Amino acid sequence: MSIEIKSPTFPESVADGTIANWVKQEGESVKQDEVIAEIETDKVVLEVVAPFDGVISKVLKPAGEIVLSAELIAEFEKGDHLDTQETSASEIVSSSPKPQESQEINVNEPKARENGPAVKKLLKEHNLDAERIDGSGKDGRLTKADVVNYLEESSSKTQEPNSDNNIQSSAEASAPKLASTDRFEERVPMSRLRSTIANRLLTVKQETAMLTTFNEVDLKPIKDLREKFGEDFLSEHGVKLGFMGFFVLAAVQALKKFPVVNASIDGNDIVYHGYQDVGVAVSTDRGLVVPVIRDANNLRLPDVEKSILDFSDKARNGKLSIAEMQGGTFTISNGGVFGSLLSTPILNAPQTAILGMHTIQDRPVVIDGEIVIRPMMYLALSYDHRLLDGKEAVSFLIAIKDQLESPEKLLLNL
Repeated sequence: MSIEIKSPTFPESVADGTIANWVKQEGESVKQDEVIAEIETDKVVLEVVAPFDGVISKVLKPAGEIVLSAELIAEFEKGDHLDTQETSASEIVSSSPKPQESQEINVNEPKARENGPAVKKLLKEHNLDAERIDGSGKDGRLTKADVVNYLEESSSKTQEPNSDNNIQSSAEASAPKLASTDRFEERVPMSRLRSTIANRLLTVKQETAMLTTFNEVDLKPIKDLREKFGEDFLSEHGVKLGFMGFFVLAAVQALKKFPVVNASIDGNDIVYHGYQDVGVAVSTDRGLVVPVIRDANNLRLPDVEKSILDFSDKARNGKLSIAEMQGGTFTISNGGVFGSLLSTPILNAPQTAILGMHTIQDRPVVIDGEIVIRPMMYLALSYDHRLLDGKEAVSFLIAIKDQLESPEKLLLNL
């Protein structure tokens, strides 16, 4: 019995998606709940899973095609239909007269291998027969390295052995050919997520009056807390005591003091939000995503740390839902994990401000008239000057700095 496989039902904010990849191919057997396809939207990658054990009988929407919400993308045969077909095929082969070795039929033999555009170009340039080259890729596919190695081996075989001059000549003779392959270019389409990020960043630069103000914070008090109570915190709450939790809570307290930073512009109106939903930027292989910690103003430090850890794991495994990335009234981005010393983060529209964290460095600073070495971090606050004046932006950033340098204020909600 044929079963229809449809794309997931998209939220109202998602118009369509693109078939990013068929994890399982047409004619391939699958287990129930096994991922068979991935659909990329402008926010997340959604997985399509097998409803039962069976086989994908027909793919209706190949990779790269755009699909709508709940659109038919494939047909599926339930049960052991495939096993029956395979058994019948095996019986037919075994009962047939054995052909000559050169014409031997193998029902499990894959179709002709499909080579990538880079490989095809190399084969054409050097007039090579793909069948003469051993492929090291999946299912015996050729890679660019396979072709280059074949060219090198072919070139070396034409030279006389045990001659330094000949070896040098061989390298010189083959250098131009290898150089041409090293300068190969490949054009690939942007992913939906990458394209969306690019468009939104460009829109923010064009439609907001974005400025950035800077300050620095002494993180010794927080480092001392982590060293003193880190193991107890992990034992009690099952999560490590990091830096980001302190920054989220410090931002929440500052947003309460400066509600305009927590606001947004909607047409000619200013929308003041009576809650603090803090987005935490997470870098993934597919691009930057910003899951949102809802009602962060009602959470304790352990709750915030658990939320951050959960979102990080989901983001890296592609398990974030669209709902988990919608909304947000303020965003924190940590370029310090990549070693960034200073940057100007771009607004996450329609939010009014974004806080940029950076790497922690031991630097000499003057405290009470003495030069001491402290773990310092530069802070950057980018803000929309249409809504925020410089005084408010600077005061807001100083409020965050004060909270972090006196973490006991976070516990007392001061």
